[in-house]
Amino acid sequence: MSKSNDHRSPGVSSDNPISGDVGRGLVERVRKLMDKAAATTNVHEADAFSRKAAELIARHRIDPASLAERRDDHLDVREIPLGRGAYVRARLALLMAVADAHDARVVFAATPTGTIAYVAGYGSDLDLVEVIYTSLHAQAASRMSAERRATSASTQRYRRSFLFGYADQVAKSLEDVRRVTEEASTTAHAVDDAGRSLERLDRGRRVEEYLRERFGRVRAARGSAGAEISGWSAGSAAAERADLGRRGLSDQRSLGPG
Repeated sequence: MSKSNDHRSPGVSSDNPISGDVGRGLVERVRKLMDKAAATTNVHEADAFSRKAAELIARHRIDPASLAERRDDHLDVREIPLGRGAYVRARLALLMAVADAHDARVVFAATPTGTIAYVAGYGSDLDLVEVIYTSLHAQAASRMSAERRATSASTQRYRRSFLFGYADQVAKSLEDVRRVTEEASTTAHAVDDAGRSLERLDRGRRVEEYLRERFGRVRAARGSAGAEISGWSAGSAAAERADLGRRGLSDQRSLGPG
């Protein structure tokens, strides 16, 4: 079992449902916003819907009442297959970017059927991680599949670098949304932010403890090979325009196992 130290597919459903009507309602509202973002052909509208979804999640996660209601939320682990081949570590980087933004933690292991990522966190957070990761991965795969270079090897290197750049920008964008939302919440409500910060830190600590209980000691993975700058830059630019919408998988071109 390994824990990735990189830059930063549909998951297997948990046996534990989201805890409480608030959690279920949040995921449903996020899904609807993502559907609206997917349905529009206007890039600016898609971005507005996507950012609204991210802001909704961020506000819910820093609201004192929501934090209190989620104390009974169950810690859980989701298994997310990453496949095999050249794109596994880049997929892992994208998953980690989304998971980190929602206080979830990721370890992974190689199995006879391919690499499996194990995402630990609270059920309500894991549902959001799964929704966002699945959407972003499908969009990235569709963009990457259109890229061709002189040889199959150079095409693969470019696509792999693209996905690493994409994941890096996703991590930055989600962090920016969270930071701006926290600052706006503190200014608007003029409440003591210390209590909320402690609550979030404690929540993160419980996830870390749960991860250790479930998996014991994990070792850091070796760093991945260097990325190609042109692919990385293209992926980063694509992520800045990323639509978080849940597009129909039938409309997406697949990259295959790598």
